[in-house]
Amino acid sequence: MSDGLRRLEDRAALVTGAASGIGRATCERIAAEGARVACVDRDGDAAEALAKELVERGTDAIALACDVSSEDQVDRAVDAAVEHLGGLHILVNSAGILHFTHTHEETLERWNRILAVNLTGTFLVCRAALPHLQKDGGSIVNVSSTAALRAHAWAAAYSASKGGVQALTVELAIEYGRQGVRTNCVCPGGITTPMHDSFELPEGADPKLLQRIMPFDRMRGPEDCAGVIAFLASDDAAHVNGEFVRVDGAMCT
Repeated sequence: MSDGLRRLEDRAALVTGAASGIGRATCERIAAEGARVACVDRDGDAAEALAKELVERGTDAIALACDVSSEDQVDRAVDAAVEHLGGLHILVNSAGILHFTHTHEETLERWNRILAVNLTGTFLVCRAALPHLQKDGGSIVNVSSTAALRAHAWAAAYSASKGGVQALTVELAIEYGRQGVRTNCVCPGGITTPMHDSFELPEGADPKLLQRIMPFDRMRGPEDCAGVIAFLASDDAAHVNGEFVRVDGAMCT
């Protein structure tokens, strides 16, 4: 809940991975804080249902079906969002996929797909959005993971992709910071999402390795991460740029 905060009034935001998990919670949070929202997701029907809910609550929202690994789809989605919302001030890259397997059994096809969505997709959306974000100043918040900070067993492709997201975040912060665009990322861990709920140990995996990725206190909902994202997107974080914010219950402490 935003507790009555309206830090994002008159801001236009685009959120990828909007249909579920952290993306959905972020759409709900920033809409509650006054932002107009483009809900972007590969699942167009689920994005449409969310946008309808936001409109019923008084938010200007649009749903856009998009696979973020597709250059053409990304460019069309960003253009449509800017046209409908009248500009773009906030970008949240939350789209992501995860698969657990023994690294020696990972396939090149699956490796490429995870990097295409998690890392290349983040790049493509940033690239398309940056010309618009530069016009009036803006904020990018990328969703990385504690997997980029502390190795997660059985997730070589995912960890590599999220490490790339962090490197990209710092690069954009330096390159565009003087042009009025801040770029930060959150590193969630111990957050309950549909992606987390689908977790299964690979055959023969050592369950003791799960202790490395357990939060210090307890699992939390995606709304806890959405609150941090809303802060980073707002002027309250005007002097925060190129930062990684852990939202993990001390998992990586």
